[in-house]
Amino acid sequence: MRANRNINRWATRAGALAMGAALLAGSTGCDKLKARDQLNKGVQAYKAAKYELAITDFQKAVQLDPSLINAKLYLATAYSNQYVPGVDEPDNNRNAEQAIDTFKQLLNQNLNKEQKVGCLKGIASIYFNMKKLDDAKQYDQEVLKVDPNDPETYYTIGVIDWTEAYKDAADLKSKADHKVDDDITKDRKLCPAVQQANQSRVSEGIDMLKKALDLRPDYDDAMAYLNLMYRRKADIDCGDQGARDADLKTANDWVEKTLATKKEKANKQQGPGGIVAEPNK
Repeated sequence: MRANRNINRWATRAGALAMGAALLAGSTGCDKLKARDQLNKGVQAYKAAKYELAITDFQKAVQLDPSLINAKLYLATAYSNQYVPGVDEPDNNRNAEQAIDTFKQLLNQNLNKEQKVGCLKGIASIYFNMKKLDDAKQYDQEVLKVDPNDPETYYTIGVIDWTEAYKDAADLKSKADHKVDDDITKDRKLCPAVQQANQSRVSEGIDMLKKALDLRPDYDDAMAYLNLMYRRKADIDCGDQGARDADLKTANDWVEKTLATKKEKANKQQGPGGIVAEPNK
């Protein structure tokens, strides 16, 4: 009799647990449906450029279903769109930090290659716009580990290298009462100082930009920065006038290639009689 009572108690407890599990599963399923509904609302608001409303919808979607990757991707992107580069104000900087934090959270989830690259590029882009160039380069380098055939990332690293090289050259020359484009190759003190600061950047920058062109031969922006980078290289050809002249000639050659490529692209977009052709869809 006691055994039967124990069995009945066990059966009652098991039934209660099963009912609780069913209710929990139903609640979870309901939350997932609500999350997708909030995601859809957010997407509509996002497409209408109503980013603040979209952010609220995406936040609700993430709260209802933390595993909903698309909601977090849209949330991070919406934060990014709210950030205005160059405006150093608390609310604006908060948008940037929230975007970065959300992208970083996503990197801990099971993302496919495209999603991971998108998050890494998103972080790198925000850091670049915040002028945190070392952080931007770090995440661009992470992009190349995932996708070593991305010309835009090679180009971006080249731009960062040139930006930092130009700034250091300008700062060092300014202290010696020189302008940034002054020829200092015969200055036995200043030229080695600029060379030490920039040689590795110039070398890496040229390499990155050439890799971008290997992957995209008509990448005219990369050509334009190769012109600029070779001028930085000419700047550190200390005591070697022949090397400086050669680098300046190479820089000018890249100017011509840039202009020719832009002109060729423009011509391809035009049909007979100068009519602009409809782009391929």
